[in-house]
Amino acid sequence: MKQFFKFVFATMVGIFLVTVIGVLIIIGIVVAASGDKHVEIDSNSVLRIAFELPIPERTPNNPLSGLDFLGIDGDKSIGLNDILANIKKAKNDSNIKGIFLDESYMMSGQATTEEVRNALIDFKKSGKFIIAYSEVYTQGFYYLASVADKVYINPKGIFEFKGFSSQITFLKGALDKLGIEVQVIKVGTYKSAVEPFVLNKMSDPNRLQVTSYLGSLYDHFLTGISNSRKISKDSLFNLANNYTIQTPEDALKYKLVDGLKYKDEVLDELQHRTGVSSVSDIHNVELSDYTNADAKGEKEKKDSKNRIAIVYASGEIAGGDGDENSIGSERISVALRKVRLDDNIKAVVLRINSPGGSSLASDVIWREVMLTKKVKPIIVSMGDVAASGGYYIACAADSIIAEPNTITGSIGIFAIIPNLQKLFNDKLGITFDGVKTGKFADLGDMSRPLSPEEKAILQNSVNRGYDSFTKAVADGRHKTQEYVNSIGQGRVWTGTQALKIGLVDRLGNINDAIHSAAKKANIKNYKLVAYPEQKSIFNKFGSGLSAQMKAHFVKSELGDNYRYYDQIKSVTQMMRVPQARMPYDIVIK
Repeated sequence: MKQFFKFVFATMVGIFLVTVIGVLIIIGIVVAASGDKHVEIDSNSVLRIAFELPIPERTPNNPLSGLDFLGIDGDKSIGLNDILANIKKAKNDSNIKGIFLDESYMMSGQATTEEVRNALIDFKKSGKFIIAYSEVYTQGFYYLASVADKVYINPKGIFEFKGFSSQITFLKGALDKLGIEVQVIKVGTYKSAVEPFVLNKMSDPNRLQVTSYLGSLYDHFLTGISNSRKISKDSLFNLANNYTIQTPEDALKYKLVDGLKYKDEVLDELQHRTGVSSVSDIHNVELSDYTNADAKGEKEKKDSKNRIAIVYASGEIAGGDGDENSIGSERISVALRKVRLDDNIKAVVLRINSPGGSSLASDVIWREVMLTKKVKPIIVSMGDVAASGGYYIACAADSIIAEPNTITGSIGIFAIIPNLQKLFNDKLGITFDGVKTGKFADLGDMSRPLSPEEKAILQNSVNRGYDSFTKAVADGRHKTQEYVNSIGQGRVWTGTQALKIGLVDRLGNINDAIHSAAKKANIKNYKLVAYPEQKSIFNKFGSGLSAQMKAHFVKSELGDNYRYYDQIKSVTQMMRVPQARMPYDIVIK
């Protein structure tokens, strides 16, 4: 027995020591990774830009970037904030001679691509070159690359130019087979978020709105390429409509590209343009590394106590804290409260990239925007999407700025309560019985259908939510509630369309929003500060680490089919709580 206890004690001590050593190693790695990452830029350098990952609104706070450690995301993701800042910095950096747009797969939304594209157009004002090359041009990457001085494609490459399509996955057939009835309570003719669960195809109103906004997005896409490549929009439309571009030779013939070249030939041109003696002497600077470089020739800003806060609201809206990929009403509310009470912060830019979510959580954030507006200017900058709840939290701002291809609007409310009675009774043989002290004590029970009275109660709740939503928009946009209702009803609009009907004030990017905020605050010299504060690496351990590891596993297993899994999972998130949410995830192909 004594030997047994000695063995157990020794084992416990061993585990303790291993744990302590492991923690010390982790701390050492984090400290080392968090150290000075300053990058020196050689003369005659080329800024290489290759988008191979989704572009978040801001660069993750990850000192282990580039390492895959204990399941923590080790990729070198770079946020839109640093992408735009780096392109602007390169414009004024005398050591940077040009930009090389290398093979990319644009997994960002259209408005994000628009922001990067406009930054590249501004970069060209410096007189420096931009060269684009790819073996495969998706429509998204070609839209970006079309601004380059020279666009090259591999002689055996693939060039995609066929127009836009948007497809919705309908789950009703599968739900019927499982014996699941999705009970829907909604307001809004166009509030089609529920359609995949109750229909087998698009409703006529939904088809109308999708046709409208998809056409608007496509028109903007063709206009941008037309302006860059000096090809008429009608010609581009016909090329895509007839699927004329089927080979790289076709792309060259119709002047969509400037040459058919292999990678080594493109590198030869970069060597010539930078004036170095050989290809091996080309100094390529990766976009993620350039963040930590000083720009030669860049003017230093004067120190000032004046601050403009950028509050990032990205992801679906829910109660609680949320994280970097979701909007927690508490976390964003605390951030808005901090910037409102900080006397050094003279104005606020609320950057929204959200399809909406909980109507209650949206209202909580709306209230903080209202309070902030009373004491200092607050300008909204819309990203890829700022719709439904995403528009709810925007409507109270002093001014709203959107990209032409931002997805917005979707002013409507809905609720979903599944009826699983047939699944339980007929498929699984499970029955339920119980007692209750009130007629509606089990309201929302998913083991049975809603009664007419219960449906009326829930419909009344959704109606009140829609009334609050439209009133908030009417007050914020200085419109009548009747007018807001006429353009509401859950209908989705592009930024271009939203400008015409008064949902936004102007078209522009996040820098336009910052300049607008500075002008309204009457300040010229200021610094930018970002909120909410990003979580440190240690906050990613524990439950956060477990969730991230699980998400990584599911995504790696499902690949592109992950969005179907995500759509099914979203049903559980929509249950019970009224939603101010986009009609499904819009994917443009």
